[in-house]
Amino acid sequence: MMKLTLDLAAKIIDAAFAQGREIGCNPLSIAVLDAGGHMVAFMRQDASGILRPEIATGKAYGALGFGLGSRELKEKNPQFLAAVAAASGGRMIPAPGGVLILANKGGGIIGAVGISGDNSGNDEACAVAGIEAAGLKADPGGG
Repeated sequence: MMKLTLDLAAKIIDAAFAQGREIGCNPLSIAVLDAGGHMVAFMRQDASGILRPEIATGKAYGALGFGLGSRELKEKNPQFLAAVAAASGGRMIPAPGGVLILANKGGGIIGAVGISGDNSGNDEACAVAGIEAAGLKADPGGG
């Protein structure tokens, strides 16, 4: 089974930052978690807000917890999501920008990227660009 390595995580982050620069994003914070929800890598750009690390990590954590890209999570019942957020100790953020990383062979989940700093659509676009630049498949959810 393919594993999410530090080298792959660094490639994802570098490419996601490049995409953010290309589309004019505000400063981003990027968390890359393995399939077990453990942090593999995290970076934030200068002037990224002080809550952005927690939000980025929460987007990735929520995607992993449900096995769904976080775009799809926002469509779930709000009361249920509030209960799950409480059950997770506030670790889950159900907003676009949490994208599952799928192995390029077999398509199994090997991790997730969470990005925070700009609007959720741009956060998600940067995550997808980073994952694809590393030669992996991205699943943002929502079809």
